[in-house]
Amino acid sequence: MPSAFQFQCHFVLIFLAASKGETRYLEVRDAGEDEPFLLLSEDLKRELSAGQIYRRSLRCIDMLSIEGQFTFTADQPQLHCATFFIGEPEELITIEYNFVNIDCQGGDFLKVFDGWILKGEKFPSSLDHPLTTSQRYVDFCESGNIQRSIRSSQNVAMIFFRIHQPGNGFTVAIKKNTNLFPCNVISQTPSGRFTMVIPHQHRNCSFSIIYPVVIKISDLILGHLNGLFLKKPSAGCAGVGDFVELLGGAGLDPSKMFPLADLCHSFHGSAQMKIGCDNTVLRMVSSGKHINRVTFEYHQLDLQETEMRKENSIEEFCFPGI
Repeated sequence: MPSAFQFQCHFVLIFLAASKGETRYLEVRDAGEDEPFLLLSEDLKRELSAGQIYRRSLRCIDMLSIEGQFTFTADQPQLHCATFFIGEPEELITIEYNFVNIDCQGGDFLKVFDGWILKGEKFPSSLDHPLTTSQRYVDFCESGNIQRSIRSSQNVAMIFFRIHQPGNGFTVAIKKNTNLFPCNVISQTPSGRFTMVIPHQHRNCSFSIIYPVVIKISDLILGHLNGLFLKKPSAGCAGVGDFVELLGGAGLDPSKMFPLADLCHSFHGSAQMKIGCDNTVLRMVSSGKHINRVTFEYHQLDLQETEMRKENSIEEFCFPGI
């Protein structure tokens, strides 16, 4: 049975579960309301790569993974709306206001959030984002024409809005920019391969996979040698300065997830782990003194997959919550 987190993240799970093929609409029930989601296929992305601008209307609750121009026009009072944007791991998202017609004095608002926020939980967490929480919000009603273009710090961003008067609305243009050193990432798919590099920067980077997964780290380069620890109250890498940790849990915010394992030493080989949590995060903590790099691959956990590989495998977690 789906967990509460899976219902809260229905927009993510539907998007990630989309199989290859035609663009389609799906509906999911949340809090008694059906909300449709447009899922854009790779074929459509390729068709639009020749320079055409993709245009369509936004729904009150929506998700977008493609560049284009998007318009919302209220047909009735819309009080709790949000659009979630997601790109590839190496992409940043720019949101530009082309047209805005809302009544700020009458209680309307239109805000951009740098990341995703859901049920009070944020990605990236406050510990992993370069801006304070208040700086991550850009309110059109406060900034107006001063800031009509906002760029995200990672591959996800969102807008949320309230519009009382039918006929009012806004138009935004979504563009993607290359991020040479992706840091905080939400994966669009339940399987993949990724290399995270932190070049002499004092920052923490999280890669989030909203699926139970098998994750295998094949290459880890840190600026020191140390040990490999399973998380225990008196053990771990917290005092080392540069390390990788695996987290699991049932929410969006990595800082509120359960720490499962620490990796404190450089190695070339294979360290594999099965994590049956709703959300799995690989998080690199970097002191800024070294160039740190980790390469890993992951795939969705098969519930029938009960045997662990003998090669450098560590424990299973979260299986009671599947």
